[in-house]
Amino acid sequence: MLKTRILLVVASAVVIWLLFLLPKVVVENESQMDTEEGTATAEDPHTTTPAALRQSINSLNAQYLEVSGNEKSAIFADSLANLYTQAGQFDSAAWFAEKAASFFKNKESLIKAGNSYYDAYTFALDPKKQNEMAEKTRSFLGQVLEADPTNLDAKTKIAMTYLSSQNPMQGIMMLREVLEQDPTNELAMFNMGMLSIQSAQYDRAVERLTELLAVYPNHVQGHLLLGVAYMNTKEKDKAREQFELVKKLDNDPAVQAAADSYLKDLK
Repeated sequence: MLKTRILLVVASAVVIWLLFLLPKVVVENESQMDTEEGTATAEDPHTTTPAALRQSINSLNAQYLEVSGNEKSAIFADSLANLYTQAGQFDSAAWFAEKAASFFKNKESLIKAGNSYYDAYTFALDPKKQNEMAEKTRSFLGQVLEADPTNLDAKTKIAMTYLSSQNPMQGIMMLREVLEQDPTNELAMFNMGMLSIQSAQYDRAVERLTELLAVYPNHVQGHLLLGVAYMNTKEKDKAREQFELVKKLDNDPAVQAAADSYLKDLK
């Protein structure tokens, strides 16, 4: 059961977000967008969205549909990307972020589109959709990295998308390159620790996550994963210490529930 929880999705930093969000539901906008007409449609994708947020999305979507191909349309698209992200509708958020980036074509909009598609990639459980979102991520963040090779967050996220491809070693090599450039890069350090867990290299995971926490002592996800690593090395007392620390560091109910579920496994 423990391994199943860790392997819910492709290895990525946001795997911990999934643990934290359970049993919250990510409602996917399967109807996607009518690209031929340039409109956005959805089959009631906001049933779990707070009423005020749902109203804002519907209102702004109506305004977006009234204009097309100009700056105002792009501004609406950018705002809708923000709202859909808040609603947990990552496919829709990415689609609108792409529309905005296609108009503005600046660094900020490319980063936003790439990050949005990375979120959608991370939460995609269907392999085909996952591959599509990965390609989109690499397309947008690749442009960012080409313009600015020092953007290590973009490079790290691109690396993570290769782990579900036919060439996962390309992703590992990119992560290593990031850490060569910046040995204390938070995102890369965390992902390397998480990948060690996914590959059942638990001693290595303990080493990597301990290094992460020496630099970022309040990294909640890092403490949670370190606890998981200790569980698998049969060091229950150390695992319990990590999960209890997670509960102290973050009082979010979802985080508390995730830590409690692991503490229960230790009994």
